[in-house]
Amino acid sequence: MHRPTLALLLLGTLTLHAEDWSQFRGGNASGVSSSKALPSKFSTDDKIAWKAKVGDGIGSPVVKNGRVFTTAMVGEQKIGVFSFDAASGKQLWRSELETGKLPRITPPNSHASSTPAADAERVYIYFSTLGLLAFDAKTGAEVWRCPLTKPAYLMDWGAASSPIVHDGMVIFCQDDDLAPFLIAVDAKTGKEKWKTLRKDMLAGYALPVLCEANGRTDLVIAGSGKLKGYDPATGKELWTCNTLLRTIMTSPVVHDGIIYIAVQSYGDATRTLKHALLEWLDTNQDGILAREETPKEFHERFDISDKNKDKVIGPEEIDTAFQSPDNMAAGGNIIQAIKGGGTGDVTKTHLLWNRDQKTPSNLSSPLFYNNRLYLVKSGGMSSCYDARDGKTLWERSRLGNFGDYFASPIAADGKIYIAAKNGFVVLLEDGPELKVIGKNDIGEEIIATPAIADGRLFIRTRENLICVSDTPPQP
Repeated sequence: MHRPTLALLLLGTLTLHAEDWSQFRGGNASGVSSSKALPSKFSTDDKIAWKAKVGDGIGSPVVKNGRVFTTAMVGEQKIGVFSFDAASGKQLWRSELETGKLPRITPPNSHASSTPAADAERVYIYFSTLGLLAFDAKTGAEVWRCPLTKPAYLMDWGAASSPIVHDGMVIFCQDDDLAPFLIAVDAKTGKEKWKTLRKDMLAGYALPVLCEANGRTDLVIAGSGKLKGYDPATGKELWTCNTLLRTIMTSPVVHDGIIYIAVQSYGDATRTLKHALLEWLDTNQDGILAREETPKEFHERFDISDKNKDKVIGPEEIDTAFQSPDNMAAGGNIIQAIKGGGTGDVTKTHLLWNRDQKTPSNLSSPLFYNNRLYLVKSGGMSSCYDARDGKTLWERSRLGNFGDYFASPIAADGKIYIAAKNGFVVLLEDGPELKVIGKNDIGEEIIATPAIADGRLFIRTRENLICVSDTPPQP
C-alpha cells in the first residue's frame, strides 16, 4: 500500500477512535477517562500544550471527535460558544448570541455556568434567558433554539444546570424554586418530545444520569428529598427513593445498576426551607416574611402561601411557604448507595447503605473509581469509602491544599485529579489509603470540573481554557 494512503488511513482510524468527553464529567457523568500517560507534574510554564482566552465562565469544557467546546461571557449581555482543535488549540469557530437582560446571580456563579453536551453533528448549550440551543459542530452555525421558562431562585443562586444527549434527544432538568421540570427535545430539530413537571422540587443542579438495571435503562434525577427514576422515552416517573436532603447541587454516579450520591445540605434534620427563607430574605430579621422582601417573580406563590391575606407570611404559614407539604426535606449530610431498576416507592427496598457523615460537599460530586467512592470538600479535605458496603477507608484527611473546592474529582490511569478554586490541581494515587502524588499550580481560579480526553487534561479557569499534556501541540 502507498505510504501516504496508509498514513491517511491510520489518521482516519485514530480520529474515528478518538476519546470523547462529551458532557459534564464525561460518559454518563462518571468522571472517569480511559486515557493513559497523563502528566502528574505540570505548572503554568510546564506541560501546557496550549492556552486560549475565552472570557468569564464556569461551565466545564467538553470534547467530541477531537474538538473542544466551551462557553463564556464575551460581553455584558453576550454569550460566546467556542470550538477548538483539541491537539493544536487552534480556534475552529466562535459564535456569539445576545442574551437580553440577565437575571440576578450569586458569586462565584457565572451566567456562563452550564456545561455543553455534544454528539457527532452538534453541540448543545443551555442559557438561562435563551433556553436550549444547538450549533453545527463543524461550523458553529445555530441549528435550532428551544425557548424555556426562565428559572427563578429564591436565594438568587442563578442557573447552573446542564443538558445531556441520549437516544437522539437532548434532556435537561430545570429544578428551580418556581416551576421545576424535566424536558426532552429532539436533537435534530429542537422540538419537544416530552415534558414532566417536578412540582415537589426546590432549586437544585443535579445532572440527569442513566442507570441500566432490571432489564431497562432509567433516567435518574436527584432532587429535593427524592431520587427519582424516569422512562427516558416518555418522561414517565417510574420510581422514587425518598432519602435525600433539601438542597441538591451534586450529581449521582452510577455503576452496575447502583446509584451513588453524596449530599451536604446546610443545617440538620430539623432545618427545612423556612430557616433558609428567614436567613436570606427576612431583611429586617423580625421573623416574619413580608411580600416586599421576596423577589417579584415569587409574589404569586407568596400570595398562595399567605393564607390570611395580610401580606406577610407569619410563623403559622412559613412551614409550607414555597415548599411542597408532601416533601418537607431538611438539611444534613449523607452518602448513599441506591439500587436502580425499581417501581413505585423504593425507599424501604432499594437503599443499600446510608452513611450520615460530615464528609460530603454541597457542590463537588462523588467519584466512583475501582469500587471506591472518593469525595472532596472545601477546606481541602478528602474522604474515601468502599463502594460495596460504605466502609470508611479514610475520612476528612487533608490534601495539603487548603481552600474552596467547587470542581468534582475525575480519574484516569490510576490517578485522581482534584481541582481547587485557588488554581492547584491535587493528584491522588488510586488506592485504599490516601496518597498525594502531586500538587500542581495552574495559576488561575478554577471553578469548573476539568475534562480528560486522548491523554490531555483540559482545564477551564475563570477566563481561559488550558490544555495540559505530555505531548507537544500538533501544528
